[in-house]
Amino acid sequence: MSRALLILAVVAGLAVLAIFGSVYTVYETQQALVLQFGRFIRTVTEPGLHFKLPFLQNVVYIDRRVLDFDAPAEEVILGDQKRLVVDAFARYRIVDAQRFYQAVRDEQGLRQRIDTVLDASMRKVLGDTPLFSVLSADRATLMDRIEADANARVKSFGVDVVDVRIKRADLPPENSEAIYRRMQTEREREAKELRAQGYELGQRIRASADRERRVIIAEAQKKAQIIRGQGDGEATRIFAESFGKDIGFFSFYRSMQAYRGALDDDNTSFVLSPDSEFFRFFGSSAPDLPQEARARPLPKTTGSTTTTNDLNQALGQIIDQTNPIKIE
Repeated sequence: MSRALLILAVVAGLAVLAIFGSVYTVYETQQALVLQFGRFIRTVTEPGLHFKLPFLQNVVYIDRRVLDFDAPAEEVILGDQKRLVVDAFARYRIVDAQRFYQAVRDEQGLRQRIDTVLDASMRKVLGDTPLFSVLSADRATLMDRIEADANARVKSFGVDVVDVRIKRADLPPENSEAIYRRMQTEREREAKELRAQGYELGQRIRASADRERRVIIAEAQKKAQIIRGQGDGEATRIFAESFGKDIGFFSFYRSMQAYRGALDDDNTSFVLSPDSEFFRFFGSSAPDLPQEARARPLPKTTGSTTTTNDLNQALGQIIDQTNPIKIE
């Protein structure tokens, strides 16, 4: 009796194990490979409860989500022979679980392979690209080319590369200083060229303005000379008409102006004969003069010497008296 119970308990236990061993669950984020003694049986992609042969078959779960791979920074030689440190990452999805399992077994094996693939793709694409394109808006096109090349390489792994992005692209430390010095020299050259162009333009503007100023001044001086000449001519005509009416007075007035011009310096003395022609208007034999001109006598001289100060005062009085005379 006890033996029968033992056998029954063993059978019941085996039945329970068989039931639990024949049932497995696939979640929405997974896909499952059913293997029998290591040989592929089928791929299960539908989520839910599924069955398999207990003890003979086993299930391998593979992630079906988009996975990330962060590649280490690599130094790449560009198309213009410049070195660049590129840090990139990729996103991929396992689309063929059977091929994936046969090629790399698990994600750890895939990461080792995809690192090599991504590095080769970057070197291939960037090796034909100059530095300017990598640092410009053309980077998006370059990343698409890297993605297409990486996809072609990982197809045999049952993996589809969804996206490839370059996070950082820097010059190596030993090249940065040389590049910065070259950029500084280039900017200084451009600044000197712009300053030279500005100086040249300034010189042209100043020369043009100076030429216009000279032309304007010359035109103004020309007009001033013409107007002055016309005024002098008109003044001469008026004087000629005025003094022509009384020749004696004109001769007297001009002589008085000559006396004042000749005796203008107070420190000059003249020694002349009293009957000199220079003093012809100072004697009693002078021609008829206006009454105003005879109003005050000239200073008396001591001997034949008269100071210019005395003569100037006398001449000033005579000319001041004759200036207001109106000639009819």
